[in-house]
Amino acid sequence: MKTKAAILRNVGGPLVIEELEIPTLEKGQVLVKVLYSGLCRSNINEIKGRKGREFIPHLTGHEASAIVVDLGRGVEKVVVGDYVVCSWIKGLGLEASSVKYQSDKGMINAGAASTFMEYSVISENRVVVIPKEVGPDLASLLGCAVPTGAGIVDHYGITKGHNLAVFGVGGIGASALLRAVSLDVDCFAIDIVPWKLQWARKNLGVHAVFTDEFMAYREPMDTFDFAIECSGNKLAMEEAFKCIKISGTAIIAGNLESGEMISIDPWQLMLGKTIDATWGGGSFLDKDVPFYACEYLSGRLQLDKLLTKIYSFDEINEGLKDLEEGKLIRGIVKIS
Repeated sequence: MKTKAAILRNVGGPLVIEELEIPTLEKGQVLVKVLYSGLCRSNINEIKGRKGREFIPHLTGHEASAIVVDLGRGVEKVVVGDYVVCSWIKGLGLEASSVKYQSDKGMINAGAASTFMEYSVISENRVVVIPKEVGPDLASLLGCAVPTGAGIVDHYGITKGHNLAVFGVGGIGASALLRAVSLDVDCFAIDIVPWKLQWARKNLGVHAVFTDEFMAYREPMDTFDFAIECSGNKLAMEEAFKCIKISGTAIIAGNLESGEMISIDPWQLMLGKTIDATWGGGSFLDKDVPFYACEYLSGRLQLDKLLTKIYSFDEINEGLKDLEEGKLIRGIVKIS
């Protein structure tokens, strides 16, 4: 069986769509037909070689909606025909070995959940069944953006009565704001892209300012109970720590380039400030993804507000370019 896939063959890209041979399923592997896949800044980091180069050529993409097509040995979590979300975030089930696909030009490496392809072999612990009432376009957002961004809010106990600053209004930051607003948290959105600030004001009803305006606005210095940094920017990370109260917590979700450092005042730590980092919002696939699906279906989490644009599979490089240029909150690719 063959599949079309977007392959990273060279650092810097572009992704090249080619036909691959799907390998025989091994223990703990699930074959899915990918419906929609989200575009994440982490994909750009992979393409730029910031996550390593030794495994190129390889397949990227890590959040998707899909249908289960076939099962490897030992898989008990899903059955053929199940409607699932695929994610890089781990859940219940077997941790299967990495996948290698064969092309006319040789072997292609893939991880536990690669989703920029029509059919994909996914590790059992990276799929979770969700209600069919969640459309496949929005369901793809449940693979990374929502459980990471909304997960930060929930797992750090950010709720009504708190105030929150979010640096970076992309898929993760917007998901954090969306969840926080649903809980009546007083929120500030901080970004350098004007239309994203307008989006936050119009769609979420939050305070939204440029970074320099935000620094001039807040008085006194220590203002927020929580700050979440989602931009992957050094200065934003430092400002997130500066802007919290002595009893507050700054949470770093963005990624700097390898070797880049941030500076903070250790005296502020001694006084009681906390700085932490998160990997996937602290979410657990089998608990959090169905929960946010139900929050959407109940009307408490309006996932449709996050979706900026849908690209065809052939337009995947255009979508990644738009993402890098700050033109998206969350873009997705229609794969099948």
